Amino acid sequence: MKSEPSPPIHLHPPAILCAAGDDPVSVREALFSGNSRGMRTTDAYSPGRPLRLGIVDVALPDVGTLPTAQRSRNNALALAAFSRIEARYRKLAAGLPASRIAVVIGTSTSGMFEAENAMGHFVAQGSWPRGFHFLQQELGSPALMLAGQLGAAGPAYAVSTACTSSAKALIAAARLIDAGMADLALAGGVDTLTRFTVAGFSALEAVSPEPCLPFSKNRKGINIGEGAALFLLSRERPGDAPPIRIAGWGESSDGHHISAPEPTGAGAKLAIEAALARARIGADAIGYVNLHGTATRQNDAMESRAMAACFPAAVPMSSTKPLTGHTLGAAGALEAAICWLALADDDRRLPPQIWDGEPDPDDPPLHLAAPGERAAVPLKYALSTSFAFGGSNTALILERMASA
Repeated sequence: MKSEPSPPIHLHPPAILCAAGDDPVSVREALFSGNSRGMRTTDAYSPGRPLRLGIVDVALPDVGTLPTAQRSRNNALALAAFSRIEARYRKLAAGLPASRIAVVIGTSTSGMFEAENAMGHFVAQGSWPRGFHFLQQELGSPALMLAGQLGAAGPAYAVSTACTSSAKALIAAARLIDAGMADLALAGGVDTLTRFTVAGFSALEAVSPEPCLPFSKNRKGINIGEGAALFLLSRERPGDAPPIRIAGWGESSDGHHISAPEPTGAGAKLAIEAALARARIGADAIGYVNLHGTATRQNDAMESRAMAACFPAAVPMSSTKPLTGHTLGAAGALEAAICWLALADDDRRLPPQIWDGEPDPDDPPLHLAAPGERAAVPLKYALSTSFAFGGSNTALILERMASA
């Protein structure tokens, strides 16, 4: 006997800060025009070796009033994102017990920037700098800090699974609501640029000094970026925005290699199939796929195989990382937010693939959305994939529901 579907969990309009913009309007403009103001070449995080990075330019809030252990640029970016949706949060939270409000945040850098600077000071001076606290680099810091700002007393924790972190944070928040453990959740991801991160990916020979070219035969690697994307999740339907819910999710772990993806795409395919099954739809219902699309040879090969196996050839897809950079722990939530923007666009515009148009002949062909391309019919379902070191795979399906 089939169980009845649970009431929908709505994704309220997101807060977005990334290289493409600092609010949904500017990000939407950058996405559909294929032009991103924050992607630039700099050696600020790789002295003597200029690289293409995605940089957030906006002024960030002062964290001086936070406890010392919570003072970090990562938390400042999280606060800046939350400020964009704080009024909506206060409205949704009114009358709710604090214990019914959850916070789940994905991150991989947390206060690493502060730790880098402190270590440099220690090496040079033999002492830790004033204002440094080792807990600034604690991965749970963004979630605990935001829970404090919200006055939330429900579950509050961070997820750190590399590039699937914030996709898993959204899934975890949906599960908390589905299980009756929360009525409202703030979930998403935040990651900021650090020299350590850039050096680590450089050691893997995975970064490009030029704009990244996902799925191109001329790819040279990723462009690392920074960003934050936060959602409010609740059963309450938004009255001033398109009703968009998290319809399905899937997770898998293939454990193939510490950094290389399982080459056949089997783990990715499992996650996608689980998401489709939870959403109770077929693959042909998906109107747009936001690809993980890192522009590394191994990820592109694996992902193109998984997509070709799961979806009809006509389904439009794109990697938006040329416009945002790869925001690592924030990427899953950021790209879910991009799917939200695509679903909310009444002109049916699709986030385009920005590349040189030269596919890798060794990979299965995909329908990569061209600049200016529009969906043939209004989008109802969009899917976002994220894949991480260690074989962590996620798939998220968002649905635009009928207006009331």
